[in-house]
Amino acid sequence: MAEEKFPGPIQISLAVAKEWEKRYEDETIVEDNKNKVRSYLIPRESLETVLQLEAEAVRAYIGINDQNEKTLLFVGAKLDKETGKYIDVYGPPVNQDGAKTAGEVVYDGTRPSPPF
Repeated sequence: MAEEKFPGPIQISLAVAKEWEKRYEDETIVEDNKNKVRSYLIPRESLETVLQLEAEAVRAYIGINDQNEKTLLFVGAKLDKETGKYIDVYGPPVNQDGAKTAGEVVYDGTRPSPPF
């Protein structure tokens, strides 16, 4: 994705996010120093949207997107008082008209640096 099109869509379906996470888990290529991801450019919209969820924290998963780029996938996290562990809180998908649609989403839009 070119920088002028940053951030692009920030909603990723939960199913696609799980596929991207699996891709990252299965990756066996070791990056050389020239191509190693050192940081991520994160769109403000992604952070603001995940912070609006009813959650006490934000969890970032690592995945590999369809452009073969490493990416961060953001979900809310809420403390389960019974177990003492944080559980993921997914966002409701919203279409371009602002209406909610079916399914759960995570938030992305990040670009790895380098190259961005």
